[in-house]
Amino acid sequence: MTTAPALRPPGQTPGPYQHYVYAYPHKTAYRRLTDRPELRSLWAAEPKDALSLYLHIPFCEIRCGFCNLFTRVGAPDGLTTAYLDALERQAGAVREALGATAVRFATAAFGGGTPTFLTATELERLCDIAEHRMGADLTAVPLSVEASPATATAGRLDVLAARGTTRLSLGVQSFDDTEARAAVRPQRRADVEAALGRVRDARIPVLNIDLIYGIDGQTEPSWLRSLDAALAWRPEELYLYPLYIRPLTGLGRRADGTDPAWDTQRLRLYRTGRDHLLAHGYVQQSMRMFRRADAPPQGADDYACQSDGMIGLGCGARSYTAGLHYSFDYAVGTHEIRRIIDDYVSRPAADFGHAEYGRRIDAAESRRRHLLQSLLQADGLDVTDYRARFGRRPEDDFAAELARFADRGWLTDAAAHGTVLRLTPEGLAHSDAIGPELFSPAVRAAMAAYPRK
Repeated sequence: MTTAPALRPPGQTPGPYQHYVYAYPHKTAYRRLTDRPELRSLWAAEPKDALSLYLHIPFCEIRCGFCNLFTRVGAPDGLTTAYLDALERQAGAVREALGATAVRFATAAFGGGTPTFLTATELERLCDIAEHRMGADLTAVPLSVEASPATATAGRLDVLAARGTTRLSLGVQSFDDTEARAAVRPQRRADVEAALGRVRDARIPVLNIDLIYGIDGQTEPSWLRSLDAALAWRPEELYLYPLYIRPLTGLGRRADGTDPAWDTQRLRLYRTGRDHLLAHGYVQQSMRMFRRADAPPQGADDYACQSDGMIGLGCGARSYTAGLHYSFDYAVGTHEIRRIIDDYVSRPAADFGHAEYGRRIDAAESRRRHLLQSLLQADGLDVTDYRARFGRRPEDDFAAELARFADRGWLTDAAAHGTVLRLTPEGLAHSDAIGPELFSPAVRAAMAAYPRK
């Protein structure tokens, strides 16, 4: 058992790859909630007219060497059925806790793990749980689903397309077979291309392709070849992820991921990829996300899965109210993940009416979270909106941090851009340093003390 990786103290100039800030606070800042608050009371005063729904499937056909997600490889006979049974019990308990008032879901997503690890019949049941148990109209809201090339079969894609999927995210990582093996993701390019063909045949409106840079042996020419192979499919979106090496992952058992030369290489590859996509008509939305300029709109609520008012179902999913973020226990190691899944599938419905692990969010953390969510996007932070939400200016709360970012050339001059605080291109490139530097001292301490399992 090890602790979470230490974050660099604020004020020191950090390397560009400190921490991927997908959600704040991170799950390693969660702790057991000894009072086990009832969901009914947690959600009683929350707005419920534009909720996000997330269903988590913690199974994959393989575990990539870089993966530190909550997932297990394979499933013994009967486990996926037992998991869907538990998901249905949880959905019933959560929907009851939301009360009799009008509940509307504005966006939905299936993630993992790999949701398409499920069979076509099981995917039908997953959609039924979202629709019939939770009341989400999947054909009327943006629905995003994650998939892998091996599991993106015609039958599964037909189900997802028929049930209203508007976005399919395919984890390709590299079109180079040697690089894929180096990332402990054995796949053949021919199989990846076949999967992409099936996705396009299914006519799901938005195809996203995930690619990774910084793989052992990767060069700028090989990175450009992967980018061009992806661009040949004209994906509506592309996500470019830097490779991270984390404890308890396959690659983490080989190296600690702290080589400064590797930081330099990843930054160089990032800039190469960014410039290549911009030259091909893509618009940068964040450090990672690029969208084709003529891609169909996904609606105002797309990509809002980290906002307050999120319902997460499944043992790896998070839920967010204004005052509490909560989930189940968290782990990265194989044995601990299996234990948590086994515990989840054995629970009676009554157990799902309480929050068990989480972190309470006070006013200061709410402001910090809003800053993180906004500043790490290319559109930046609307200062007028911040003042309307919180009755304060960003510099009232984060003067030292914003001054440091400006001194490093990472933040634009607000006076030159009206009421928007926006990262410079180099600031976006250093998003994985900026985000962690904005973590509160309390969250940093909780993450550092978390027992990595």
